[in-house]
Amino acid sequence: MSSQHYNALILGSGQSGTPLASHLKSLGLSTCLVERSHIGGCCVNEGCTPTKTMVASGRVAYLARRGADYGVYLRGNGEDEVKVDMQKVRERKRAIVKSFREGSERRLRAAGVEVLEGEGRFMGDKEVVVRLNGGGENHLTADKIFINVGCRPSRPADIKGLHTIDQSRVLDSTSIQELDEVPEHLVVLGGGYVGLEFGQLFRRLGAKVTVIHRGARLFSKRDDPELVECMQDILKEDGIDIFLNATGTTVSTHDDPKLPILLSSRTPSNDDAKAVRASHILLATGRIPNTDSLGLENTGIKTTPSGHIIASFTLATNVRDVYAMGDVRGGPAFTHVSYDDFRIIRDNPFISGTKTEGNVKTTLERTLFIPSVVYTDPQLAHIGPKLGDLPKGMEVHTYSMPGTWIARGLETDETRGMLKAVVEPESGRIVSFSAISPEGGELMAVVQMAMVGGIKWKQLQDMVFAHPSWSESLNNLWGGEMREFTI
Repeated sequence: MSSQHYNALILGSGQSGTPLASHLKSLGLSTCLVERSHIGGCCVNEGCTPTKTMVASGRVAYLARRGADYGVYLRGNGEDEVKVDMQKVRERKRAIVKSFREGSERRLRAAGVEVLEGEGRFMGDKEVVVRLNGGGENHLTADKIFINVGCRPSRPADIKGLHTIDQSRVLDSTSIQELDEVPEHLVVLGGGYVGLEFGQLFRRLGAKVTVIHRGARLFSKRDDPELVECMQDILKEDGIDIFLNATGTTVSTHDDPKLPILLSSRTPSNDDAKAVRASHILLATGRIPNTDSLGLENTGIKTTPSGHIIASFTLATNVRDVYAMGDVRGGPAFTHVSYDDFRIIRDNPFISGTKTEGNVKTTLERTLFIPSVVYTDPQLAHIGPKLGDLPKGMEVHTYSMPGTWIARGLETDETRGMLKAVVEPESGRIVSFSAISPEGGELMAVVQMAMVGGIKWKQLQDMVFAHPSWSESLNNLWGGEMREFTI
């Protein structure tokens, strides 16, 4: 077993670890990056990049079927003339992932970072053994260690019979992207971001889709009921069946070769079970941190009961010079948050040795301004605290308007959705903003910049936006329905 000491050791090449490795090397620090599967982490290989590539294919299929709405006709009867080549969809996805991943690899090599392909396991606070993918082990020590190992899809333990059916038909957010044909009937267990994006995607590609969700409504209790109801109506309009308040879901085999899975669920108020026959199941019930194989029991590093590594606002663990970045430390599991973790490390002179002026940047500074986008179509974008997170007793005004009021939406025949803002009545400060809209994420970013810059809602109302643009709707939102209430 070879042994090597580094100034910096990074475990995992996600959206924090990869740029951090190149940055630390540029400072003259000896740097090693350990990755057990592929450079780029979840986002590039199984998350944002491949899924949004596939979502684009789904949108093309959706628009092709809607051609007659725009006076554009396919040769034939429309719906039946739209053929989806799932292997081509997968090939396009794989090509884009390959391009992104290889670009990350080239940048690391060019920076002079030593990359080890294998799985790292702590043997002490600053001591790691890497079991190399090609065989053999490396013993590594480091002055500073950065943990960026991310999370993986969870597998619910309370679904009876799940292990008894053909496991090739039990999918997660990674394996579903490798299907070479469209499922006959996809049942999605979980009504959060992942489940709804894939559910709508495969409905558009031609599958029958049923979403089974434990909650009383999609997403979480923290989300605004009005927005959730709007999104539920859109998905139902797209032909997706939604079963809420589902409890006691069981799975068994069925004799139909096309629909060989039988799912049964109940609701607390109804003893009659809802039975669904499916060809495939997508488990979209959450993610778990990749800390179970890290050997943290050999260290003093503390974790939460769920296995996430506990870190401070400067990303420091309780062990000196050991830091946690990205999804593995819990909190919002977004690529943009993970990348900003890299910037927090980069700009902290006590960590990287850089000379910066002013206060050290921390995760606390960005808490109120972390954006989120669900890449359904229309998108559900949000900035600011969720309605369920606002403090009790807070007086607010809400302004909302339907997508049918947006000129750009009328011109493109994409009026599904709504806009909603929460403001402080006395100060005029925008507390939060949500958009269920085509390109909702881009529209939300305009309001995000206003919030960060201290611009009040009245200034957005009076601002001159280009006509016709989606952002122009920010002139009209404040003339919509206004409600005042106390949280």
